[in-house]
Amino acid sequence: MPTLTFLPHEEICPDGAIIEARAGTTIIDAALEHGIALEHACEKSCACTTCHVIIREGFDTLAPATEDEEDLLDKAWGLEPESRLSCQAKVSAADLVVEIPKYTINMVSESH
Repeated sequence: MPTLTFLPHEEICPDGAIIEARAGTTIIDAALEHGIALEHACEKSCACTTCHVIIREGFDTLAPATEDEEDLLDKAWGLEPESRLSCQAKVSAADLVVEIPKYTINMVSESH
C-alpha cells in the first residue's frame, strides 16, 4: 500500500503524519480516514479550493488534473506548480509527500 506523508501543519496536523492509503483513494478520503481533518467546504465535489494541498514528492505519479480542477486551483491561496485539490487527486501505487497550505480561501470557516 502506498504511504502518504503529511508534513506538519500548525493546526491540522502539528506533528505531521504518515499513513497508508489504498490506490484509487482520493488524498482527502485517506486523510479523513486517519483523523487528518482537511477542510472540504463543498463536500468533496470539486466546487471550492478548501482542500488544496501541495504534493512535495510523487506529483508526477498522479493522474493529470481535469480542466475544472485547474480552473479552481487558479483561485487557491498559495498556488504552486505541484498544487492539487485533494478531493480530486487519487493515490496511485507510489508514495506521496503532502503539504497542507497554511491558509485556505474559505469565508465560512469558523476556525479562521
